[in-house]
Amino acid sequence: MVGARCGPQGTYLAVWAPARKRVEAVFFSPVERSFNMDPDGEGYFSVLVPADVGGAGALYKFRLDGGEEYPDPASHWQPEGPHGPSMIVDPSFEWTDDRWRGVQLEGQVIYELHIGTFSPEGTYKGVEQRLQHLKNTGITLIELMPINAFPGQFGWGYDGVLLFAPYSPYGSPTELRQLINKAHQMGMGVILDVVYNHFGPDGNYLPQFADTYFNHNVKTGWGDAINFDAEGSQGVRDFIIANARYWIEEFHFDGLRLDATQAIVDSSDRSKSTPYPLHILEEIRIAVARGAHGRDTVVVSENENQDTRQIRPRHEGGYGLDGAWNDDLHHTLRVALTGHSPGYYVAHEGSAQELASAARHGFLFQGQTQGAERGHRGTSTRNLAPWRFISFMENHDQVANSRTAARLRTLTSPGRYRAASAYLLLGPGTPMLFQGQEFGSTRPFAYFADHHRELSALVRAGRSEALEPFIAAWLMRDDPGERFPDPEERATFEHSRLDWSGADTHQEIVRLYRDLIALRRADPVFAHCRYGTVDAAVLSEFCFVVRYWNDVDERLLVVNLGPDLYRKHMAEPLVAPPEGMDWSPIWSSEDLVYGGNGAPQFEDEDGWRVAGESAIAFRTSPLQRGRRRVSSLNGLVFQEETPPENAD
Repeated sequence: MVGARCGPQGTYLAVWAPARKRVEAVFFSPVERSFNMDPDGEGYFSVLVPADVGGAGALYKFRLDGGEEYPDPASHWQPEGPHGPSMIVDPSFEWTDDRWRGVQLEGQVIYELHIGTFSPEGTYKGVEQRLQHLKNTGITLIELMPINAFPGQFGWGYDGVLLFAPYSPYGSPTELRQLINKAHQMGMGVILDVVYNHFGPDGNYLPQFADTYFNHNVKTGWGDAINFDAEGSQGVRDFIIANARYWIEEFHFDGLRLDATQAIVDSSDRSKSTPYPLHILEEIRIAVARGAHGRDTVVVSENENQDTRQIRPRHEGGYGLDGAWNDDLHHTLRVALTGHSPGYYVAHEGSAQELASAARHGFLFQGQTQGAERGHRGTSTRNLAPWRFISFMENHDQVANSRTAARLRTLTSPGRYRAASAYLLLGPGTPMLFQGQEFGSTRPFAYFADHHRELSALVRAGRSEALEPFIAAWLMRDDPGERFPDPEERATFEHSRLDWSGADTHQEIVRLYRDLIALRRADPVFAHCRYGTVDAAVLSEFCFVVRYWNDVDERLLVVNLGPDLYRKHMAEPLVAPPEGMDWSPIWSSEDLVYGGNGAPQFEDEDGWRVAGESAIAFRTSPLQRGRRRVSSLNGLVFQEETPPENAD
């Protein structure tokens, strides 16, 4: 294992530096002293440093071949930032989560947050102080955006350069452990967003230690790909695998979210003759499980190509990841709510057909072409359980990828927002909220990064290019105004910080989300969907139904994102209740407590009506004999004459 390990005899240091002939551990505090590290002939160097020099709190760097000094690539903390010295950290902590058995993805409600903007404090402690709010909302699994060390005083964390070191402005490693321990005590899991597809451009000293960290023959959107399968890649794989296990073992994280896995290039395949028997993603999944020592863990993937092999079980030839983000569902839902399809949204119409298909199949693109630029995209989701697809209306990327970084609630009508929230939280996928969504936050979330002057200009230019497809249609050609929030300005970061007063003033939305999550978790049909137990049908251009069932019961969700719908006859089998049963309403987005127009009981015998911009959920109930069946709430009406019990 690379990095520093405290023990009774001192601290054991190890580093992989195959490009070097000599490595020294140079200590600056509390004692200035250097130690020659012993090579093992395989590129690793190690030394045992006595406790009076290398105890907890000691600062050190590695001197390479008698020249420059660099921080430990596997540093456990960088109190002065990624350019400064590394600090020896004592990992001992009084954990009180012995009874915590971890998490499985099925049944979870995920909450993505950014430590620096989630609370006024912008720290681990700030999150810890608001865990009760998340618990009251119904959140079961918190997902932290990346926390590995990166330069500057603010940023998203995806430009990390020291993967083992928690970002020091957020707090100490001990405070991070306290946050996770407290979450476990309250019955919530915590997973970490990690970036194994690239390293940040500022403070990345890995090439000083080994010249094989990158494959210069393979390019990704971030430059040279990390080398997972070419010559000299074993040490790189070991480094990443050790990092995955480290977060689980040392900090008791309950799993990982893997960023942009389409840019993790590895030809390894157990079914072929390849450099390694297992793909690196499969090895990461194994490492996470081993690091948990019997606790259940979750590993989910973001994959633009929608490669479902990643989330298929290992015994079926998959990589064994638990779930994947469903961008398709987000894209079509956003188009439906806003009416706009700039940039990559152009492939989605936001129609009832697309939303119904997403409920049935998860991904919408499963091999069809998505234009000349993207080509054929996606793979089949057949036989995959619906909970393997992470559903969301917002996440950090999707909110920020617009000119103003506005939250979705400000871009659509209240009725559509409530109906879409019902579709998200009662839908068959695993729902994920983005920070503040549960109280309808209107604070934007923009891209922000604190870099030095030269790099700032490049980042600003790159951001402008990336956002061009999303903002060009909104600006006049001679518009002199700011095209998007400047990522390098501290004001952009501060303006992205949540305004917690909304949790008090937006009580209608707070109740909407809490009630929907409570219904999802309490109702056995909504809570546990299997492959083949969900179907959906289109009723109009904007209206659709989703039907759920298990061995003993059924549910119906009706979502209308358009105007009032009237049908004298409804020739759609999915809306028919089970034989001998009736549909009874159990929830409506138009309830007055959510700011709706009310849920009137209709006595209309002329047909079906679904109120515009609304959603309604039904359960089955016994059919009362001898009376007209009229199940209605907020506009959905079904009637049928039922013969008396003694009729011939």
